[in-house]
Amino acid sequence: MAHSPGRATTATQAVSWIAQDAPDRLAGRVAVLTGGYSGIGLRCTQALAARGVRVIVPARNVAKAKAALRGLPGVSVQAMDLMDPASIDCFVAWFSAQHDALDYLIGCAGIMAPPLRRDARGHESQFSTNHLGHFQLATGLADHLAAASGHPRLVLVSSRAQLAAGNLTGRVRFGIDGTLHGDASVTSESVSGINVDDPDWVTTPYEPMLAYAQSKTANALTAVEFDRRWRDRGVRAFAVHPGLVPGSDLGRGHQVPTAVRRMLGTRAGVAAVNAVRRIAGQLHGEGDYFKTPAQGAGAVLWTALSPELDERGGAYCEDCHIAPVTDDPHASDGVAPWAIDPGKAQRLWQLSTAMIGQR
Repeated sequence: MAHSPGRATTATQAVSWIAQDAPDRLAGRVAVLTGGYSGIGLRCTQALAARGVRVIVPARNVAKAKAALRGLPGVSVQAMDLMDPASIDCFVAWFSAQHDALDYLIGCAGIMAPPLRRDARGHESQFSTNHLGHFQLATGLADHLAAASGHPRLVLVSSRAQLAAGNLTGRVRFGIDGTLHGDASVTSESVSGINVDDPDWVTTPYEPMLAYAQSKTANALTAVEFDRRWRDRGVRAFAVHPGLVPGSDLGRGHQVPTAVRRMLGTRAGVAAVNAVRRIAGQLHGEGDYFKTPAQGAGAVLWTALSPELDERGGAYCEDCHIAPVTDDPHASDGVAPWAIDPGKAQRLWQLSTAMIGQR
């Protein structure tokens, strides 16, 4: 690719470069994109649709999704709730009846740090929505990905929060400043990355941001194991951190004023806030810069489409490159070793299969 994608790459730029270098990856291809009607996901949908990709957006709120996506060519909405396994099965059955193959499955939907809630099966809501729902959807559509004729990919949106999942014992807390307090080091195999003994925070004191960190670690580990299982059939899988995107809808439960969120959704607004944060000494690395939703979507679509990744499946990406490995929970960039560990990925796959009731 004769371009220099990076932190500020937007969704429109990413697909424009792909249209020049690998046009066969766009027009006429089919994508399923969860969360595709708001925030980062909406920018992904818009950019893909503009280049002739047929995008199917599963949505819990169908009316809201249709309103947000009205007028976009080749985009359709289908009912699905990531916390409702029956609705996921219905979506997979519907897709199977309509399509023989799937080129891209992109998981942008997610929730972050809500009060403790559980789905109908008793699973903690972030683990249920961010991980189990996407796991069930990905395994349900895996054969359709394998049937695609191009370069099919599974891309799951993760987060740098995975760096904070080194100790899930309940002895670590997030302060109001977003920093970890307590012993953030890895204390045992069972509580590093995924607490396989208590993934639903039944006996462990619930910490919303650590539950989020666990669910985002699960996204990264799912990509590792999915890639191992399906690469021989031509499917590659990746996790991607889109960056810090305060203008998205992910934090809508945290009472951020609408006007502030809109301002942070613009390039000028984000640039102004980053300038203030630079003066305040809050920027220590590339990963500390705020992004617009369009820039976050750029990292996601680069991961989904770039020929540079054809032989690099299972990787964790950020800022349009493969992230370095770090064991520093306070790092602004990189991926923790527990988020890409093949052994942990296999154990999580077995746990997840049991939790969703698959054999």
